[in-house]
Amino acid sequence: MSRDAGTPPGGAPELVLASTSPYRRALLARLGVPFRCVPPPFDEAAYPREGLTPAALAGRLAEGKARSVAALEPAATVIGSDQLATIDGEVLGKPLTRERAAEQLERLSGRTHELITALVVVSPLGERRHVDRTRLTMRGLDRAAIERYVARDMPLDCAGSYKLEQRGIALFESIESEDHAAIVGLPLIRLVTILRDLGHEIP
Repeated sequence: MSRDAGTPPGGAPELVLASTSPYRRALLARLGVPFRCVPPPFDEAAYPREGLTPAALAGRLAEGKARSVAALEPAATVIGSDQLATIDGEVLGKPLTRERAAEQLERLSGRTHELITALVVVSPLGERRHVDRTRLTMRGLDRAAIERYVARDMPLDCAGSYKLEQRGIALFESIESEDHAAIVGLPLIRLVTILRDLGHEIP
């Protein structure tokens, strides 16, 4: 468990991020509010997926993370998020290996796919939910370019096998998004609205 220094302002509940992701932690830190990171005791790999749309699945996984931590921290405002890449109605999981990352990028090359980022916030005042959708069109890439990229960014833990906050931005022709922070893993624009509604002072 990690802690960002500070005291919750104005008597608001303590803020907890149900994640070990360094990307989400860095995004939340941009808001300048104190928070803790707690690993969610939730096995997303074991969650049943049959019959769920990609957006519904992302929402259920974000909910599972948030609720599992909220059960341990009932007085806190807990933020859970999950992100999935999808093409042709199929979810692309985290590749975990360089070969699978290259295979995913070959499939996305020259095509448009969707990145779905779900947000669930659980607090003593209730739950709030949001799903952000981003459309991304990738450049046509040959195998050599794909292998160079994978070797440099090692996007093995990223939906879609790319890191837009690093060299991955060079893979794309266009990105259509209402919140570029959501692409990295946490929809900050909607999150600020939710947190303010739940009594947190931002900024």
